Amino acid sequence: MAALFLGLRSWHPQFSLQLLFYLAIAVVASGLKVLPPGINGNISVNYVFTLLALLEFSVPVTILLAVAGALAQTFWNAKKRPKMIHAVFNVACMILTVTAAAFVYDQRSFSGIPPGQDQLLRLVMAGIVYFVVNTLCVSIVIGLSEQKSLRAVLSGFYNWMFAYYLVGVSLAEMVHFSILHLGWLFTFALLPLLYIIYRSYSVYLGRLEQEKAHAENIAALHLRTIEGLAMAIEAKDECTAEHLRRVQVYSLLVAERLGLGEVDTEALRAAAILHDIGKLAVPDYIISKPGKLTPEEFEKMKIHTIVGAAILEQVGFPYAVPPIVRSHHERWDGAGYPDGLKGEEIPIGARILGAVDCFDALASERQYRRALPLHEAMDYVASLSGQSFDPRVVEILKTHYREFEQAVQSTPLRQQHLENERAVFRGDAPAAGFEESQAADVVTGRERHLDFMSSIASARHEVQTISELTHDLSGSVRLEDTLAMFASRLKQIVPFDCIAIYILEGSVLRPKYVNGENSRVFESLAIPIGHGLSGWVVENQKSIINGNPSVEPGYLNDPTRFSLLNSALSVPLGEGTKGLSGALSLYRAEKNAFDKDHLRILLAVTGKISRAVESAMQYQRAEDRANTDSLTNLPNGQALFLYLEDEITRCVACNTRLALLVCDLDGFKQVNDRHGHLAGNKLLNRVAEILKENCRKSDYVARMGGDEFVVLLANAQIENLNEWIERIDRLIGQAGHEICGESHLGMSVGVACFPEDGNDSTGLINRADNDMYSKKGSRKATRGKLTVIPKPIDQIA
Repeated sequence: MAALFLGLRSWHPQFSLQLLFYLAIAVVASGLKVLPPGINGNISVNYVFTLLALLEFSVPVTILLAVAGALAQTFWNAKKRPKMIHAVFNVACMILTVTAAAFVYDQRSFSGIPPGQDQLLRLVMAGIVYFVVNTLCVSIVIGLSEQKSLRAVLSGFYNWMFAYYLVGVSLAEMVHFSILHLGWLFTFALLPLLYIIYRSYSVYLGRLEQEKAHAENIAALHLRTIEGLAMAIEAKDECTAEHLRRVQVYSLLVAERLGLGEVDTEALRAAAILHDIGKLAVPDYIISKPGKLTPEEFEKMKIHTIVGAAILEQVGFPYAVPPIVRSHHERWDGAGYPDGLKGEEIPIGARILGAVDCFDALASERQYRRALPLHEAMDYVASLSGQSFDPRVVEILKTHYREFEQAVQSTPLRQQHLENERAVFRGDAPAAGFEESQAADVVTGRERHLDFMSSIASARHEVQTISELTHDLSGSVRLEDTLAMFASRLKQIVPFDCIAIYILEGSVLRPKYVNGENSRVFESLAIPIGHGLSGWVVENQKSIINGNPSVEPGYLNDPTRFSLLNSALSVPLGEGTKGLSGALSLYRAEKNAFDKDHLRILLAVTGKISRAVESAMQYQRAEDRANTDSLTNLPNGQALFLYLEDEITRCVACNTRLALLVCDLDGFKQVNDRHGHLAGNKLLNRVAEILKENCRKSDYVARMGGDEFVVLLANAQIENLNEWIERIDRLIGQAGHEICGESHLGMSVGVACFPEDGNDSTGLINRADNDMYSKKGSRKATRGKLTVIPKPIDQIA
């Protein structure tokens, strides 16, 4: 109002044809508006007529023309109906602008320039003041209404409008000079030129706006594509479906409070959604593990920062996204990973992302714990201010986290429906903690070249192999088949020269499966629990990495036992199972051949192999019970027929002979009748012992049922069988006398030989059975008491 009063106090209205023409042109020119990119406002060519009026008319007339143009520019062709406050502001702004420009133009003191020749300079100065005052007023309002910094808004106006104002100054001076010599009607010559300038500028800005929109669409499509990949990777962890979007919203709000520039904000926007893309190189079973990570698994998890940064380096972002992704697990005190950056050395985006990521992870459901309430999660993050996180970031997060949460809840999060090597030696365990492991740190501080593509391929191969191993184990029931298949699969992901699987029997570890170099050495071991490498592992239920294989009992300091194996990796079996305990040991020739990745994989599969071994052993025990006589612990008739079929097949293949003996006790019924079944059972047990003691290890003794036994003698000479039969008969007579005082006991034995007496199991048994009954009938009158102790059957040729 003060500017309006000062401007109009000396006005004496005199409306001329020139004034009315200028007024009409000012109104029409105000409708020729263009929209500078990135600015919530417009400009028109009316500015040229305002400066021309300053040269041709008085200040009050100039204000009149400017106000008329401002009102026309406000209401004419407006995209939405303006409010009255907008019109009042535009009028006031124009009055203030014209008054300031007129004040500068009226100054006459420009040293060194003759009077009358300084008009162009005064007009230029007036145009600059016009631009500064006008844009400053508009920028303040836009900055307050849109919460933008004044500097950013002024920069936008300067970039697009300052040159336009200088052109307007030049045109106004040229037209004024022409009017002085040709009259005011020369103003008509300005109109086509102004329209051409308007159209050129309008088309130019329109194309810029289209190109900007196209570039933004391409950039958005680019980012959405990578975001889709990131969401697919995040889907490996079922508990974090919305984690990425929440972290992005929180991070951008914190960045806004910190006053980050546009470039840093855009980098953070992309990094927030892509920070876990390196999980491609981490096996699924680690990401989705429903418990705490072991140190070895955590070491594998830590490479996702390096792999993620390496992947994003290939994308070629126009802003620094990879450094944020690489450093988002660095700590303010320098104890983070992978590079141990400290304080301000950590990129500001990574500092924001690290704090927000931790906060949202604590406030989200995880496999190993329930989500914390927001205030408890915030208290935890605040407790690490100055230690893990930037104090400024934590302070903003602590002050505004409830406000940010409301913003997250009101922000539509796109729902994704998805189907479900370098060592990093820095950093502590994750907030979730990890299980204790006593694996030795054999190789530390050694950098290995990281090829992120091979890391991803390795992780996929590892997952696929473990999946196939699990599937194969579920379909195997025989112990030997189970262990052989497991060893074959395991070697694809953990190289070894020899594998030994020991099972605890009593207080001694015995090898159930050995394969590879020096397998005969390990097959012969019987390791007392607590002794040697594998015995220590079982006793302490802890792993050993890169131990010395030569410390196994029976192998230690024994010059007759020699091996080139120098590294051992051993883990306990049986944790989480009932009745099973043992060790899985791998051996290699190189020293320090195993690393923590090998141990991590082995720990991941030991539970599966333990359960598979236990199931196979239970199956074997059940099979043994089904094929074993419960009284004598000899194989029963069912087992006998299976074994006999296999032996006949072997004899055919090897062209060897087989003797089958059917043995029946003489006088056993009288023992049961006179002394009872307990004495009879004791006698049957003693007969079984006599037969086993007088047979070779390669021979086979079974109980057919009742008091009838069968003996299979491999490669026995038929002429030597009579001596063996007589010896057995005497021993049984002696056993009957000792147990129940009966002197008439003995054994009738029928013999059949393969292939002379039959070519199948049924024919051989029938032939031997008939021979036995024939001899039993002829022996009844001649059975007597014998006391001679026979020689062992090992002496039979």
